[in-house]
Amino acid sequence: MGEHPDYGANRWRRSDDWDARPLRMDLFAAEDPESGFSAFNGATDPAPGVEIIGGEVVSMDGVPAAEFDMIDAFVAAYHLDLDIVPEAMAIPSEQLARMLVDMNVPRTDLVRLAKGLTPAKLAETVAQLNAMELGFAYSKMRARQTPGNQAHVTNAKDDPLQMAADAAFAVALGFDEIETTMRVARNSWSNALACCVGSAVGRPGTLFQCSSEEAEELEIGMAGFTSYAETVSVYGTESAFVDGDDTPWSKAWLAAAYASRGIKMRCTSGAAAELLMGFHEAKSLLYLEARCLCLQRGMGSQGTQNGGIDGAPLASSIPGGVREILAENLIAVWLDLECASGNDARHSESDMRVGAKIVPYLIGGSDLICSGFGSILKYDNSFNPSSFNGEELEEFLVLQRDFEADGGLTSVEESRALWLRTRAIEAVSHVLKDLDLAQPTIAMQRSVAAASGSEDTDSFTPGDATVISEAVRDRNITVLDVIRSLHRGGFVEEAENLLFLLKLRLSGDYLQTSAVVRDGKVISAVNDPNDYRGPGTGYRLTEARRKELAAIRNVLSREEVLRFEAASKAEESARIDYRTMGPARKGDDPTEVVVGLSPGFGVTMFKTLAGDPLSSVLLAIRKGIEAEGGVMRVVRLRHTADTSFLGLSAARLAGSGIGIGIQAKGTAVIHHRDRLPHNNLELFSNAPITGLEHYEGLGRNAAVYARGDAPEPVVVKTHGEALGARFHARVALLYAIETAMTENNASPEEINLAFKESGDE
Repeated sequence: MGEHPDYGANRWRRSDDWDARPLRMDLFAAEDPESGFSAFNGATDPAPGVEIIGGEVVSMDGVPAAEFDMIDAFVAAYHLDLDIVPEAMAIPSEQLARMLVDMNVPRTDLVRLAKGLTPAKLAETVAQLNAMELGFAYSKMRARQTPGNQAHVTNAKDDPLQMAADAAFAVALGFDEIETTMRVARNSWSNALACCVGSAVGRPGTLFQCSSEEAEELEIGMAGFTSYAETVSVYGTESAFVDGDDTPWSKAWLAAAYASRGIKMRCTSGAAAELLMGFHEAKSLLYLEARCLCLQRGMGSQGTQNGGIDGAPLASSIPGGVREILAENLIAVWLDLECASGNDARHSESDMRVGAKIVPYLIGGSDLICSGFGSILKYDNSFNPSSFNGEELEEFLVLQRDFEADGGLTSVEESRALWLRTRAIEAVSHVLKDLDLAQPTIAMQRSVAAASGSEDTDSFTPGDATVISEAVRDRNITVLDVIRSLHRGGFVEEAENLLFLLKLRLSGDYLQTSAVVRDGKVISAVNDPNDYRGPGTGYRLTEARRKELAAIRNVLSREEVLRFEAASKAEESARIDYRTMGPARKGDDPTEVVVGLSPGFGVTMFKTLAGDPLSSVLLAIRKGIEAEGGVMRVVRLRHTADTSFLGLSAARLAGSGIGIGIQAKGTAVIHHRDRLPHNNLELFSNAPITGLEHYEGLGRNAAVYARGDAPEPVVVKTHGEALGARFHARVALLYAIETAMTENNASPEEINLAFKESGDE
């Protein structure tokens, strides 16, 4: 066969369907190692190797010491443990890869070996693992046992009232850290003050960061508003460092500056950063990121924010790019770094791709599953949309429930959320007034409390926030001023929560690897180490936590179903009476169609899944039968609730041999007495979208079958709705209720229908 010709426009309509999907908005890149578009095998990736002479590294990964760039020099001097190098580098990469997925090899052994591995060796090793193996190894190697999560709290107006409200909600959801940034750079101090106050509402210990220019961010930290930083950017090529006016040494100095002031700090790197900046050196994403991570370990950073980050959309456009992101996260935890594992920048317009990307981290756990879950709406996310945002928040909560996997979050009841938001708004409003920074009105506060996003508010503008921000900076307002203000205003608990966090900075406890604050206590890799050694070890949900994950909205119970049905009973009682007339007989009328009702039909259940009253359904069926010259007779069958057996039992009682079986939820069949139970004539299985016109058609066709003709089957059309997801829980509960009403060997009962509204019997 020759090549298929290119006809230009789509000729197959299925291609039009695909073109209408969100995926078509994604653009994919061809693999091109020479141009840096390579996830694993770059055109100039070096082979692993180290040569040591007289206690000095004279070559590393194929580069002589005389030709080291600043990254090579830093890694050789500060990352490599020369006592371990000979042992670690002698282990074949394939064997190291197998050790990573061997539950019998302790994490501590592998962490020790990592100190003697070069960037090329680390990259070569993890590249041998497939996606499942990477996820497993990541779960085994992460530093802290208990998973956590981090939130973005921003808004399009830099409105401090909304900032505080959304911060309080994020804290209630369970985020261990919250991070803000600005639409207007000058608004950093205002954002920091607002989020600082909001994060103190509800519980103490949530760490907070204001992502700004590095020098200003350090100043904000020195003023006490922030408790961690993660925007110390590190790059995998020398040119990228130079372009950013930095060096590994300047970054190490900045890391030390944060730590010296009790501020938790991690570096930021991630696949495709160098490619975006134009300095890829024809090396693979993974090798460049391995260099970044070795630098970070050498700096003494307790952790890293990596996993694509801003480059994730570009990394994921390359074949194997999403796998590479997982691989670089594995290198991070192998190097014993806390890992805020990315999943922040939304890498695709496809919900399927976004959901698939998060699964390994969710089921494997991570120190911080997202380094920025958008707890606000997409348009309010000043970092750009995250993988998950306010719109998808409940879907993430359901994913936790589905897998019984701890993503760090817990559902919050609406009343609780509104109370917290209102409290945060009142607290920050008091501080703004008390410190003579602004005069928020009651109307402004009310507009924010119930708002989903900034488009719903009538509060501060970006220009207003600038005035506040510059006043905070110019007047040298610190977190101590805020704490005193909160206490003066009666917000004592919030003042104590902020003071608690400030005291932790003095102790330095949360500077340990992977440290977060839970229930007023610091947990980290020191006192909560990941001890995974196979099934039954490592992090496991407690029963209390499992119940928290299960407690989401829209959960249906048997009691709720029965309450709903009871509410419909009175309405139906005014429309119809079901009068039991004794045992049902086998009929001899050849025009007769017997309708077999399920045990709960009109007894405990009164509406179909489509919401139609059962009395109306019976009227529609009768109308159809009579339209084709048939006669309807009704029996109740109590020995079964199965649709097929209801229909077959009814058919065997009918003089025509044709019966209709119908469950209370609306599922129905047309059956013939001589057919096998599940080999019916017509099946109406989509009860949620079956309307009265369909039931009338059902009756009409049953009468046509009764006279020996073959009608055109009635088809209830669908448009691909996920009916199972919408209705199966209710269906199963309803069916369980009906099956509980069955009695073995119970005889059919003749039923006389009295339709009260029409006066018809």
